[in-house]
Amino acid sequence: MSESNLVSIPVDDVELEGKLVVPEGANGLVVFAHGSGSSRKSPRNNYVADVIRQRGLGTLLFDLLTEAEDQRRENRFDIPLLTDRLVAVTEWLRDRPQTAPLRYGYFGSSTGAASALRGAARDATDIDAVVSRGGRVDLATPFLEDVTAPVLLIVGGNDMQVLDLNRDAADALTCETELHVVEGAGHLFEGPGQLEEVADVAADWFEANLG
Repeated sequence: MSESNLVSIPVDDVELEGKLVVPEGANGLVVFAHGSGSSRKSPRNNYVADVIRQRGLGTLLFDLLTEAEDQRRENRFDIPLLTDRLVAVTEWLRDRPQTAPLRYGYFGSSTGAASALRGAARDATDIDAVVSRGGRVDLATPFLEDVTAPVLLIVGGNDMQVLDLNRDAADALTCETELHVVEGAGHLFEGPGQLEEVADVAADWFEANLG
């Protein structure tokens, strides 16, 4: 049995909509930080979340921006704002009896990976694992040395610019770090079996560090 519910999370002066699913007996919870222009309804992240839940871990997919805020393109690239939102949502989860005892991980895609890494660099979040999918990790460069949680960087082999950025990040990170290249994949992992590979290696990472 899983507890699944739509949640409205108060942050600053807005309410962020999300879907929280916690399987019975879960020890960990993965919080998703979406990329620019994406939301909790992202089909790719929902697929990854399904695979993670099959491993007995909880997931929270939520909107980092309200619909009105998302209409302003500059908000989608305001990484400090998105990081503050992610951290505030993590604090909200830790105040809930259901989710307070769990170990936490962040899954960030595209620009959301920068928010995930910046958030994990803050001592107060106490994050136990981070996974980046096609992440713009360069947007978190000044904070990488402060990340202590194990980090998995997943990049498409044909996404050359982002692959180079992730290689640089892997060199800059001082925590346990692994770079996983999905051969032949572009930025969106749209080829046969590519998103499945992303989901499997991400779930392995979280299961090992949160389970």
